[in-house]
Amino acid sequence: MSERICLVTGGSSGIGKEAVRILSSRGFRVYEFSRRGAAGSGFATHVGLDVTDEQGVREAVDRIAAEHGHIDLVINCAGFGISGAVEFTEGADAKKQFDVNFFGMVNVNRAVIHYMRERRSGRIVNISSLAGAIPIPFQAFYSASKAAMNAYTCALANELKAFNVSVCAVLPGDIATPFTRNREKSCEGDDVYAGIIGKSVGRMERDERRGMPAGEAARLIVDIALKRRVKPLCALGWSGRAIWVLQQLLPVSFVNYLVGKLYAG
Repeated sequence: MSERICLVTGGSSGIGKEAVRILSSRGFRVYEFSRRGAAGSGFATHVGLDVTDEQGVREAVDRIAAEHGHIDLVINCAGFGISGAVEFTEGADAKKQFDVNFFGMVNVNRAVIHYMRERRSGRIVNISSLAGAIPIPFQAFYSASKAAMNAYTCALANELKAFNVSVCAVLPGDIATPFTRNREKSCEGDDVYAGIIGKSVGRMERDERRGMPAGEAARLIVDIALKRRVKPLCALGWSGRAIWVLQQLLPVSFVNYLVGKLYAG
């Protein structure tokens, strides 16, 4: 049986770092893509690159495929968040959010699909967010980048199913990771919004710090990644699944009202 090859983006911290460790323990040869230095865990081969560098991503994927002849699994964890009022968010910052969270994922998948399609085998897992289904005020562009990921995932899953390549997006809720600390926050206009921006982001970050540990989230994500069959969109954990079900059953206006009371009240 040939060695199973996995690529994990954003693998130097948070969920990605934990996923690398778990996949290695389950017999995968793991390649970790990140802008930062190697995680130092010894569980993966570090590839230093920015996922927004389309040419660099393609060259790295081509080298790995040339060495092993196949790529079995990709988990796209690379991403970051910005927060602030839509009115005061610079266009360049909004575009950067999409360049990393959405187009960075697109670059990796585009480079990998050819090899999976030819071998008629493979799985792509995109790490999205419940915010992609239930948009959060003052996190509009982060929410939109994840909503785009969800739509892309569903379309790509149908495009590749004839080639026995499966695609899914996993939607975590609040997870305790360095993502919270690394968020690029802007409180510009907070005086205009009567302090709501700062209060909203503060509450959101408090919820994240109290959220599911990164190791547990990574374990659940790897379990989904290794299932025989996957749904295109998968909420993470029992609480995430409960929120996901309610979001689908309740009127959009009511869900949006509740989110507004929680994060913009």
